[in-house]
Amino acid sequence: MTPAARVQAAIELLDEIIAAARDGGAAADTLIVRYFKARRYAGSKDRRFVTDLVYRAIRRSGERPASGRAAMLGLADDDSALDELFDGSPYGAAPRGEGEEGTPLTVLPGWIRGHLAPLIDEGEQMALLQRAPLDIRVNRLKADPDAVRAEFPEAVAVDGVPYALRLPDGTKVEQSAAYAAGFAEVQDAGSQVIAQICQTRPGMTVIDLCAGAGGKTLALAAAMGGEGRIVAADTSRARLSRLPDRARRAGAGNIETLLLDIRREAESLSPFSGQADVVLIDAPCSGTGTWRRNPEARWRLTPERLDRLVAEQARILDLAVPLVKRGGRLVYAVCALTDAEGRAQVDAFLARHPDWQAEPISTQIGREWGQGRLLSPAHDGTDGFFIAALVQG
Repeated sequence: MTPAARVQAAIELLDEIIAAARDGGAAADTLIVRYFKARRYAGSKDRRFVTDLVYRAIRRSGERPASGRAAMLGLADDDSALDELFDGSPYGAAPRGEGEEGTPLTVLPGWIRGHLAPLIDEGEQMALLQRAPLDIRVNRLKADPDAVRAEFPEAVAVDGVPYALRLPDGTKVEQSAAYAAGFAEVQDAGSQVIAQICQTRPGMTVIDLCAGAGGKTLALAAAMGGEGRIVAADTSRARLSRLPDRARRAGAGNIETLLLDIRREAESLSPFSGQADVVLIDAPCSGTGTWRRNPEARWRLTPERLDRLVAEQARILDLAVPLVKRGGRLVYAVCALTDAEGRAQVDAFLARHPDWQAEPISTQIGREWGQGRLLSPAHDGTDGFFIAALVQG
């Protein structure tokens, strides 16, 4: 592909990504894979160049662009060499029209700013556009950090997260012998902190109520030393179906999965009433804390969707209450930086359940915020999370 043709390919991809964000379609990375699968003539250098252009354009556009061309012209406004590639050559992008402007540089959708926790100032917001680091969790069921470092000599420890190692960007973790043997899992250090706060121990009964594909379930199982019972529950069959193979590779034999029928979860969970030492709710959320990884997600979130998510989080919190045994622990977490999903959500829960209280969280990562703790990319180098530990008084 010529340089100009690469620019046009990026424009076409951006058009697809913008439409998917507007209409609830596939994620950007999925669309990029599909695009190049249908264009076998594009070599590896072409794919890398086009993908880089696409994500550069996405990251600089907090508001959803009008079109892929507008997004790419906005990027060209900052890069004169790129601007020259709008030359009208065969398979290339048409020249810039008289007065044709690109998408202006913005960090976030304008409406979301007033919803973010006040700790998330302008510097914190800019950090949401940076590339996320690559972290792994050493699986203590099979290995220790020193054994894993032997395969990844450039790995560095993450302060305050004992089994987290940070690797250079681009490290092929899933192609490594350590990964194949179940010694390590790719997992952001912030997610590992959530598992720490659960304080699981061998012999406990633990419910991961929004388990998804089970990343945190595996961390909880490792902390339990493979002893006790951990129930990974979710309403998504596709995501939950990935967990058994992951658990086998990790050597976590004490995990069972429970597929829930949405809006009938209480019926399926009733056998566990009053049985759980720990219930973890890693709730569905806006994902504002993970925008470094999924920058086009900024284009998908709306005020109406945020309201729906807040209502769903409250419903799931109330669903969990009967499951926790006396003296047990309910840990609520969202990968979100909005106060409605974090501080205000926990305040509302405590108002509805006056016999519950928040417990101080002992960790050096994050900042105290309301009745919980807030982690953020700029302050902690992790994804953004709000986490609270709740107990019955």
